[in-house]
Amino acid sequence: MKIVNIASIPGDGVGREVVPEAERVLKAIAELHGGLTFEFTSFPWSCEYYLENGSMMPEDGLEQIKDFDSIFLGAVGNQRLVPDHISLWGLLIKIRREFEQVINVRPAKLIKGINSPLSNPKDFDLLVVRENSEGEYSSIGGRIYNEDEELAIQNAVFSRRGTERAMRYAFELAKTRRGHVTSATKSNGIVYSMPFWDDVFKEISKDYPSVEVDSQHIDALAAFFVTQPERFDVIVASNLFGDILTDIGAAIMGSIGIAPAANININGKYPSMFEPVHGSAPDIIGKGIANPIGQIWTAKMMLDHHGETELGDHLLDSIEEVTSRGIRTPDIGGTSSTTEVTSEIIKTLLR
Repeated sequence: MKIVNIASIPGDGVGREVVPEAERVLKAIAELHGGLTFEFTSFPWSCEYYLENGSMMPEDGLEQIKDFDSIFLGAVGNQRLVPDHISLWGLLIKIRREFEQVINVRPAKLIKGINSPLSNPKDFDLLVVRENSEGEYSSIGGRIYNEDEELAIQNAVFSRRGTERAMRYAFELAKTRRGHVTSATKSNGIVYSMPFWDDVFKEISKDYPSVEVDSQHIDALAAFFVTQPERFDVIVASNLFGDILTDIGAAIMGSIGIAPAANININGKYPSMFEPVHGSAPDIIGKGIANPIGQIWTAKMMLDHHGETELGDHLLDSIEEVTSRGIRTPDIGGTSSTTEVTSEIIKTLLR
């Protein structure tokens, strides 16, 4: 019996609604497999936890979850209660940084039964590999002076080690897909970090002669995501560029509510963390209409991470069968509830 121990952090808003639904799906998959068990331990860390305790997680929070096989996160953030920079840096980014989750992976593909806002999406299927530990989101910088003289400095940090490992991860993924990697750059405007990025990309690409490559400036690449998404396979990008591109990827799929993500630890010292892209969606909390697909597709990525790729593929096929039958939440043109969509996915899985 293979037991996968998961630290479950529903977090804020609709995270508390979709995480239990995805757990139901994983339990059904375990039933289907027979030799697989998921054990969930829930942690109440959230903005409400912050209001009661003065922090997003306990002082020993990371110690509590470091020995789990994976972390399953729902959503973080509620601006009405806690400023975003406090909630994110106190929980999500804290876990990413201190657990060395240096790679972020987000797929975007045309899902059967979900209308893309693109007039001719041409069955796109792409994967963005985002450097997840440094780049433009470094914590180096500060603010000085006051009033008219006030000055803010934010330093972008690009190390060879961090840049190389993101690029190698992207090339290895491309070898299992269609064999093409696109580098997101802006070396015509950012004169130090992006030429460095380009140089490293050229060096790494020499180690993968079977993989085709190209390099696109981020402004043009963002436009191509909308006009020609079918041309892309794997895209490797810095922290900021990857963040922007993956939200465009979610948008062209038809809803940010269906987009999954994985924060990958590649050295095996700490667990990886899996989360949907959608956030806490405060406008629909408690209405029973939150789209569970983002969290369930995230569970598929977690299955893949644990070597259960056949089960992961079966899960994604089941999601697409359900959406193609018109069983969808309102954000993607349906009338079904969160629970109804999940139940149909489970029925399809087990059929």
